[in-house]
Amino acid sequence: MDASSHPELTVALALAAGIVAQSVSRLLRLPGIVLLLACGAVLGPEVLGWIQPQALGDGLFGIVDFGVAIILFEGGLNLEWSRLKRQEAAIRRLITWGSLVTLVGAAALTIVLLGWQWDLAILFGALVIVTGPTVIQPLLRTMRLRPRVKTILEAEGVLIDPVGALLAGFLLHVITAPQITTLASQTTGAAISVGFGLAAGLAAGFLLAGALRYRLLVAHTYENVFTLASVVLLFEGCNALAEPSGLVAVTVAGVVMGNLETRVGRDLREFKDQLTVLLVGMLFVLLAADVALDDVRALGAGGLGVVAGLILIVRPLGVWVSTRGLKLTTSERLFMGAVAPRGIVAAAIASITAATLEAQGLAGSAPLQALVFSTIAGTVVLSGILAYPLAWGLGLQLPERNRVVIFGARGLALPLADALRDGGVTVLFIESDPKRSHVAEQAGHTVIFGDPLDERTLQRARMDLVGTVIGLTFNEHVDSLFVREAREAYGVSRGYVAVESFDPHTQPLIQRSGLHVLFDGPHDQAQWDVRWRHGDVDIESFEYRLRVEPGEVVTTTEPPVEDPEATTQELYVVLTSLRGKHLEPFRAGANPRQGDVAFVALYQPSRTAAIEQLAQAGWYPRKRNAEDVPSDH
Repeated sequence: MDASSHPELTVALALAAGIVAQSVSRLLRLPGIVLLLACGAVLGPEVLGWIQPQALGDGLFGIVDFGVAIILFEGGLNLEWSRLKRQEAAIRRLITWGSLVTLVGAAALTIVLLGWQWDLAILFGALVIVTGPTVIQPLLRTMRLRPRVKTILEAEGVLIDPVGALLAGFLLHVITAPQITTLASQTTGAAISVGFGLAAGLAAGFLLAGALRYRLLVAHTYENVFTLASVVLLFEGCNALAEPSGLVAVTVAGVVMGNLETRVGRDLREFKDQLTVLLVGMLFVLLAADVALDDVRALGAGGLGVVAGLILIVRPLGVWVSTRGLKLTTSERLFMGAVAPRGIVAAAIASITAATLEAQGLAGSAPLQALVFSTIAGTVVLSGILAYPLAWGLGLQLPERNRVVIFGARGLALPLADALRDGGVTVLFIESDPKRSHVAEQAGHTVIFGDPLDERTLQRARMDLVGTVIGLTFNEHVDSLFVREAREAYGVSRGYVAVESFDPHTQPLIQRSGLHVLFDGPHDQAQWDVRWRHGDVDIESFEYRLRVEPGEVVTTTEPPVEDPEATTQELYVVLTSLRGKHLEPFRAGANPRQGDVAFVALYQPSRTAAIEQLAQAGWYPRKRNAEDVPSDH
């Protein structure tokens, strides 16, 4: 079967190959673009011939436009304005001075090493200005990089894409029509295009956010597809009025929407993430298949020299020029200078530029496209290999995720926090009640005041340093929402939820969500809150033993307290367990081992009865040691 006569098959194969390549690359911990480029080369016309980009005709560039619009919008959606403001100077200089250094340096390399004419060389320089959010963001997301460097690199990757695309388009028009009057009109047109794109992007961002927030025009469950359709319309509409203002418009709209509160913020990001993965895979396979391998080989040692010069000389020089006088460490500059992978926007604009040059009958389209793809491959491979060890060696990775965040400073939360803190664990509260916050602060705990489901509150809590989250209010539903949000959005590994009762569905539902039931089972949080505030709760340590030592009597030195309700009241709560040097919150269904130590909240008026009940479960009083016993309330 001739693939060139079936353009639909070409698109279907590109979609499937793109997803498979990215999935395999994630399993192998490789940069996804490496396998995508390989798939495009192997499946393309020069090897297997299954994917024929020429079969799509001009439709290929329509697909490219569609994909680039969604990718730039998704990149802007993930940029937080407050972080951008803090690093505004570095981001602005990288986009301006850094772009200029890359433009001049890349052009000089191609002139010296490949003997290109100045017009083609400077066009190549414009094409490799961009660094690519589709490569930068996945790379940094798994690295646990310090926030300042991460913010600068992510913002550069998103915001520099429209700059590089606009500059490449401007230079292309200048090269194809170099008259002075054309140059002046193109300069004016570029300025108008940028201004129009900014205005349209701001207006569209606010309108979309308002429509999603106040349910204007958008029915429930239609939010994501409504946004998708609006972004594509914004991109194409702006380009029709002032090309290529659509690039600027969708990027700005993404930044605006990402920083305004809507009722579908998280769902929208997840939808756009999945769609971006689909589009990036398809586009890279199609565009890589459109590059002739003979053109890449024809570049020879000069092409390798250009790519090496961009990585080893031009990028570090651009970072140094852009960050002079800023409060960035040498380690941060070194890392930023080493990590600048090019992505899908560079590939897309290079393909469109090469097609335009070929249509105009100008020489150099094939080597230009081949050199851009060689740059993409070289920078992606190097960044993928060097980023992790370099960040570790330069000390730019965040510390271990060993913090515990507790939502709700009430009930058993304070005794639990005391037990964890006295065991050397860093504990942080999130609380929306000023009085409760004040009580926790007086007890010596750090408190983040705010809505626990608000992304800004979670960011202030530095969730990237948190390994355990606990929902411990009187509302099990809100507790579960908070814990799931922390786990899904910030990758927190362990989540606990307190419950007051077990019905046939509660525990299986919590376990299916990957969460644990906190403590040794359900407990009446309101009752323990009253006891704690009245000073009727002590924290003591117990050791798990399979049997009582010979001659040991499980009793206390205090006279028994007559308590007719002792058989119906909750007399104790197992707060934490210590195995060796590992301290963690106790969870329902845990299987203690011989020698485990538990810190237990005891109802002081019924202490004797509580100790007897604990002994029946295998927990026996332990002698107090200064280094491991939490202080009493």
